[in-house]
Amino acid sequence: MSDSASINRRQFLHKATAASATIAALPLFGISSTFSAPGQSNRSPSKRLPVILATDIGDDIDDTWALGFLLKCPELDLKLVVGDYGKPQYRAKLLAKFLHAVGHDEVPVGIGLDIEPHGDGPQAAWVKDYDLSSYRGRIHADGVQAIIDTIMQSPEPVTLIGISPMPNVAAALTREPRIAKRARFVGMHGSVRLGYDGSRNRSAEWNVKAAPQACREVFAAPWDVTITPLDTCGLVRLEGERYRKVRDSRDPIASAVIENYRIWNKGNGGQAGAAEDHSSVLFDTVAVYLASRQDFCKMERLGIRVTDDGFTLIDPQAKPLNVAVSWQSLDGFRDFLAERLASATI
Repeated sequence: MSDSASINRRQFLHKATAASATIAALPLFGISSTFSAPGQSNRSPSKRLPVILATDIGDDIDDTWALGFLLKCPELDLKLVVGDYGKPQYRAKLLAKFLHAVGHDEVPVGIGLDIEPHGDGPQAAWVKDYDLSSYRGRIHADGVQAIIDTIMQSPEPVTLIGISPMPNVAAALTREPRIAKRARFVGMHGSVRLGYDGSRNRSAEWNVKAAPQACREVFAAPWDVTITPLDTCGLVRLEGERYRKVRDSRDPIASAVIENYRIWNKGNGGQAGAAEDHSSVLFDTVAVYLASRQDFCKMERLGIRVTDDGFTLIDPQAKPLNVAVSWQSLDGFRDFLAERLASATI
């Protein structure tokens, strides 16, 4: 199978927006965990899984969908959100305003490293007049240290969900390597057998290509790593009745997601009316899903090597990761995602 020329994820999303079972039981912190049947969870509200979200929200809209989806998952207890991959003020404002708008401003927000890229992005209009100091929750000026402190102070292991290039996560591992013994990592990264839009040619997936050394360090750390590459996450869109269910929901989280999608579509030069008809590709929602469940996916344990040009190659000599290589039921996941997002917040 030949490697294709790399595709910028933003270019792919722009194109996609314009265009119209066996249960895997994998080790969780050294303990064998089983996952429930579709539509259910084996975790009760009193046993919610503490999670941190590292995100490049504000570039592609799928991060906003993923944050909304995470807040609709009663299995997950969001302890911290951190903007990663530059644009620290823009990302922090988006996170804070979204959390406030949907009634979750108890969640701390971490400001990421002030590195390239700078500036803002297609959702800038939504936070144009937002004052970050008005956020009622805690704002951590040092998001890297906030990741470390949240993990080290947690009475139980933390799941770090990464849906972005990972300079902040890599920096946290460098600053305090012990976090890898108290956490696991679930990410939206790579292209193992399929590329963008189901292509048979692998792609240099954006979250890897943008910061390959950081990705290499995160994958190599001594924690359990699970990823959804383009092989699975690159096939997720909501269309038809599924999309209308979310678009027309009166739930505040669904409403905030759709409001941001409309702004993003306009700011990103998308096709007029696209946000009324279908979603873009919702890559990052699959990483959120894999934080607590795997039953819709087919998982394989594969050694993955990260190349300097952003490819993720199967290599038996590399550290093995848990990889969602294909779908057991893509429609099942689409139904699950739409139902969670559209349902009334409890």
